[in-house]
Amino acid sequence: MESVVLVIHLILALSIIGLVLLQRSEGGGLGIGGGSGGGLGNLASAKGTANALTKMTGICAAGFFVTSLSLAVLASGNSRDNAGILENIDASTIEAPIENDISAPVGITYTPPEAMPSIEPLAPTAPIE
Repeated sequence: MESVVLVIHLILALSIIGLVLLQRSEGGGLGIGGGSGGGLGNLASAKGTANALTKMTGICAAGFFVTSLSLAVLASGNSRDNAGILENIDASTIEAPIENDISAPVGITYTPPEAMPSIEPLAPTAPIE
């Protein structure tokens, strides 16, 4: 059932895209109607074509809305049957974090200044000419 509604939903989405592209924008755009057609009456005129495309776009948009809600209801019905992600975790397998001494970063040992070896200054050398 869900796949049928999804296919209808996709067809409606593509139809809406096509109908919107066919409609005449204020600047001309991709509109298909150009003046009144010969002998077809009001349907082939620019105004008649715009009214028909507007009505079809509205119908497709309403169908798209209905199929969107239907898919949401179907998806929520499927999710109630499954357990959540956190419900599948076994608490006995979780390890406690290791407590570290926060006085120094891990892997670096701290040596107080008085325990540091003294460094003798180097004797000045003669300049190189």
